[in-house]
Amino acid sequence: MPEVRDDAEQQRYEAVLDGQLAGVAEYVLDGGRIVFTHTEVDPAFGGRGVGGALVEAAVADATGRGLAVAARCPFVARWLAEHPLDGAGGRAEAPS
Repeated sequence: MPEVRDDAEQQRYEAVLDGQLAGVAEYVLDGGRIVFTHTEVDPAFGGRGVGGALVEAAVADATGRGLAVAARCPFVARWLAEHPLDGAGGRAEAPS
C-alpha cells in the first residue's frame, strides 16, 4: 500500500508508492471542513488500490483532526457513500 502524506502547502494528499508519486487527492479547507475537489492516480499505478488507499488515509487524517468531510470529487463521493463516517460529518456534495 502507498504511503499517504498531506502536502498542506499544495492543498493535497499524496500517495507515494515505490518512491514515486502515484496519486493525489486535492482539497480546499472551508472553516471546519475539508472539501475534496479532485482525485487522480497515475495510470502506471492503476488497478493497485492506490485511489482507495489514498482517500481512506486522507479522510482518516482529516476526521482525526476534527474536520468535517465533503466531496465535490466523484471518486471521493463514491468512497464516502460506500464507507459511512460514523458521526464524523462526512458527506458528498454535487460534483461541480
